[in-house]
Amino acid sequence: MAKRTIVFAESLYDGRTLQQGVSVVVEGDTIVDVVSRKLKASVNGVVTPAFIDAHSHIGMARYGEPGAEDEVNDRTDSFLPLSDPLNSVYFDDAALAEAVDFGVLYSCIVPGSGNLLGGKAMVIRTFAPDRRTALYKDYGYKMALGYNPRSATDWKGTRPNTRMAVYGMLEKRFDQVLHKQAKADLALAKRRRELDEKAREKQLTAAAVAAETALLEQEAALEFDSEDRAFLEILIGKRPVKVHVHKEDDVIYLIGLVQKYGLKITADHLGDVHRAEIFAELAKHDIPIVYGPLGSFPYKVELKHDDYRNAGVLLASGAPFGLMTDHPVIMTPMLRDSLKYFLIAGMKPEEALGVITLRNARLLGLEARLGSVEVGKLASLVVWDRDPLHLAAFPHTVMAEGRLLRRDGKRVP
Repeated sequence: MAKRTIVFAESLYDGRTLQQGVSVVVEGDTIVDVVSRKLKASVNGVVTPAFIDAHSHIGMARYGEPGAEDEVNDRTDSFLPLSDPLNSVYFDDAALAEAVDFGVLYSCIVPGSGNLLGGKAMVIRTFAPDRRTALYKDYGYKMALGYNPRSATDWKGTRPNTRMAVYGMLEKRFDQVLHKQAKADLALAKRRRELDEKAREKQLTAAAVAAETALLEQEAALEFDSEDRAFLEILIGKRPVKVHVHKEDDVIYLIGLVQKYGLKITADHLGDVHRAEIFAELAKHDIPIVYGPLGSFPYKVELKHDDYRNAGVLLASGAPFGLMTDHPVIMTPMLRDSLKYFLIAGMKPEEALGVITLRNARLLGLEARLGSVEVGKLASLVVWDRDPLHLAAFPHTVMAEGRLLRRDGKRVP
């Protein structure tokens, strides 16, 4: 029988609302009941769902290692869709334990932005002891526009130094894969017609036709290598792409790219966007925003309009958004602290905490089991010693999928 734990929330930020005096019943790794009264509980405090970082390089750029040893960017080619960032995470990175200390139990890790297509985007458990249990979801891919991919001219491979050449190279690669797919489809259609004629002439059985059709389809599939298939997943909208983009002109280009190719994307960063109409234009085209990092130094011209007040512009635009740290650009525990800019702009506390719980879960396709406190969700809960938006708030208890990781503010072995 699964172990039963009751957590009493003096206040509960459930991902949507703020409630008072709620008991959360956990069995195994799952929330089985949420009761609007006090039950005998082993844990008491202010409760939130686990926080989710929607864009991070945690474990790839690591504590105590020089920048030359980080594994955020691979410099061998502009297109590296098969690179899996999980292969570059060391789980003894102290940043992972610190993330858990502050309730950030899930992170979508991505390669860096020096490549046009840097690799995959993977949601990991920051509390995993090693890679065997770390992967929560294979989310999609990471792409980059703007200054970063054109700033890497000393790296290997074809490396244009202007945005016009970078974007031309990107669309050429997209078109090459689509052309290859069109040729393969035509060849397959021709072979199917030939098979139909053969079937009529030789009176083949339905089973024989089906067997030969399967062979033709297998042969057609072999025309594409694993990199081609990754591009096709992007181009048919099967897998989403997290796109690094900052400046308004690049955002407008991105919207046109989505319209041209039918991509399924999120627009990540947007630090230089300072007009509500640009945020609204993304919303008009159903492009969610992964905003941030907030509170970092704007070290390049591409960020000359970066301003903490832009958070208020985003909020006023009504565009849907989540939030990132871009760790190590700002540290993972600063995810919660970043909410202050939206609170200053007038966001309600329960809505603000919903950004780094339920909204981020929705953006990453995790909503079925994460992001809120309700029956059927995973018991990934953070219990705070005071309101989590208080500057001095700290979790005294952290539960990840039913397992206690922190108790009385200390790490559980």
